[in-house]
Amino acid sequence: MSPIVIIAIVVLVVLAGVGLIAAGSRRDSGLATGQLSSTTRKRDKQGSRRSTTSEEQLGGRKYERQALAPSTEVEVVAPAAPTPWVAPEVEQVGVSRRQFLNRSIIGFMGLGLGGFGTAVVAFLWPSGTGGFGSAINLGPVDEVKQAVVAGNGFFYVPEGRMWVTAYPEAALEKARAAYSAPELAGMEAGLIALWQTCPHLGCRVPECATSQWFECPCHGSTYNRVGEKKGGPAPRGMDRFAMSVDGGNFVVDTGAIIAGPPIGTNTTGQEAEGPHCI
Repeated sequence: MSPIVIIAIVVLVVLAGVGLIAAGSRRDSGLATGQLSSTTRKRDKQGSRRSTTSEEQLGGRKYERQALAPSTEVEVVAPAAPTPWVAPEVEQVGVSRRQFLNRSIIGFMGLGLGGFGTAVVAFLWPSGTGGFGSAINLGPVDEVKQAVVAGNGFFYVPEGRMWVTAYPEAALEKARAAYSAPELAGMEAGLIALWQTCPHLGCRVPECATSQWFECPCHGSTYNRVGEKKGGPAPRGMDRFAMSVDGGNFVVDTGAIIAGPPIGTNTTGQEAEGPHCI
C-alpha cells in the first residue's frame, strides 16, 4: 500500500472522529434546554396579568396626549410680601473675633505706653527728698571747705552729680559783674557748685590734680577751678547750680541748673598750676 493511501486513510479517520464529537455536544446542549414546569408557567401568567397597567390599557397615543397635557392639580401660591430687615441688637450679636483682637491689641498698647510714661516721669521727676533734682544740704560751710581742701581743691558729691570747689574772695568784685544772685550766694560764702557734665557733648568732666583744672577726656575742653572755660570746643563754661546759705549750711538746689559763663569769662585769673591730664 502506498504512503499516500495511508495518509488519506488517517485523515479520514481523524475527520470522522471530530464529526462524532461535535454531534455529541449538540445533542447534550439540546437535552439541557428542557421544558418549564406547569407551576412555573402558571406563576408567569399571573405575574403578567398583575403587571398590566393603565398605560397599556390607554394605548400609546392616548398615553402621550395625557402626559403632555398640563396638570390641573398644581397649587398656585401667591407671592408673599417681603419681610422688612431689622438690625439685630448688640447684646445678641456680641463681639466678633476681629473686634476682640483689635480691642486686645489697643488695650495692651495702652498699658505698655502708660507704664513706660509712668517710669519716665518717675525717673525725671525731682525727688524732693534728696539726690539729684532736689535741694541738697551739704552741711556747715566750714565743713564743706574742709572737704574741698582734703580733696586737693575738689570735693565731689555723687548724689548731686556735682563738683564743689573754693571760690577766692579776691575775685568777688569781678564775679558780681558776671554772675547772677543765686550763683553769688555761694561765691560770697567762698564756695561754688558745678554740674559734672561738659556743656559740649555731655561727658562727665573729671578734675586734674596736677593742673588744678577740669579737663574733659572726650574732646579736650578745659575749665579753671571755678568752671570758667579755658580751651577746647565747649560753647561756654561749666554749668552750675543755684546756691544758698541757710543757717550756716551750704545748700545746693540741683533742680535749678544755671548755664555756664560765656567764653572769655575769667574772674579768678587762674592758670594751669602743673602738667595737664589730657
